[in-house]
Amino acid sequence: MSKPSSAGTSGAALRRKKRRINLWCWVFMLPTLILYILFQGYPILSSIFYSTLDWSGMTSNALFVGLDNFKELLKDKYFFNAVLNSFKYMIMAVPIQLALSLALAYIFNSIIKKGAAFFRTVFFLPVITTASIVGIIMMFIFGGTGSINQLLAIFGIRGPNWLGNAQTALPVVVLIGVWKDAGTYMIYWLAALQSVSQDVYEAATIDGANKWQTFRHVVFPLILPIGGVITVLCIISSLKVFDLIQTMTNGGPFYATDVAATFVYRTAYANSSGMPRLGYASAAAMMFGALVVGIGIIGNSAKQHFQKKRASHGKNVSS
Repeated sequence: MSKPSSAGTSGAALRRKKRRINLWCWVFMLPTLILYILFQGYPILSSIFYSTLDWSGMTSNALFVGLDNFKELLKDKYFFNAVLNSFKYMIMAVPIQLALSLALAYIFNSIIKKGAAFFRTVFFLPVITTASIVGIIMMFIFGGTGSINQLLAIFGIRGPNWLGNAQTALPVVVLIGVWKDAGTYMIYWLAALQSVSQDVYEAATIDGANKWQTFRHVVFPLILPIGGVITVLCIISSLKVFDLIQTMTNGGPFYATDVAATFVYRTAYANSSGMPRLGYASAAAMMFGALVVGIGIIGNSAKQHFQKKRASHGKNVSS
C-alpha cells in the first residue's frame, strides 16, 4: 500500500490552517457584524418599509401607499430647498475644511516642532465638545447683541443678527462647522504626513527646496491618495450635518439653513403643520440617500475614466 506523499500532507495541513485562520477572522468580525445589523442594517430596511406607508409613527394603523410618498416629495419645494442647502453647505465647507486642516497638520508636523503637541490638542478640543453646547454658545456670540457685534460696534460698524439673517445664516453655520471639525481632519492629514519618510524631507532640503516647495512638489503628491480618502470622509460628514444647525437655527430663518437631516427630523418628529409623518420622512431620507449614492457612483466612474485616459496618454507619450 502506497503512503501519502509529503507534498499532499503538507498541502492538506496548509488548507486546514487557512480554514482555521478564516474561522478566527469571522469570530472576531462577528461582534461588529451583529452591531452593524442591529444598528445600521435593520434601521435601513425599516426605513425602506416605512417609506411606503402613510404613518405618523404614533398609531398602530399604518396605511400602505406604495410610492405615493416619493411622488409627493418630487413636488415638495421644502424638500428640494433642504437638499439644495445640504449641497450648498458641502460646497462651502469641504474646500475650507480640507485646506485649513492640511495647513494646520503641515505646520505642526514640519514647521513648528516645539509645543506642537500642545497646539494639536488646542485645535482638537472643539471636536470633543458636544455640538449642542457649541451651538448654544455660538447663538450668544453671533446674536444681534452678541460678542461679534459688540466688537464691530467699537469700530462704528453695526452688525446684523448673523443667525437671524437669511443671507448670513448659512455661511456662519459653515464657518462654525469648519472650526469644530477641523481637528478631526488635521489628525487624518497628520497621519498622512507622518507616513512620508524623513529621507524625503532631507533630500528636498539638500536640493535647495524651501518648506513651501518641499510641500508642493514632493510631499503633497505623495499624500494625495490618502487625501482622496480624507476628502470622501469630509464630504460624507458635511452632507450629514444636523446637530449644529438644529441647535443654532432650527433650519431657519425662512428655511435658509434647512438641510436634509433637519427636514427629515422636523417631518418625522416635530411637524408644525400637524401630525408627524414618519413614512414621509423615511421616504425623504431614502431619496436623499439614493441621490448621494448616485452622485458618488457617477463621480467614481468619472474618476476611473479620467485615470484610464491619463494612463493611456502617458503610454502614448512614452512610446
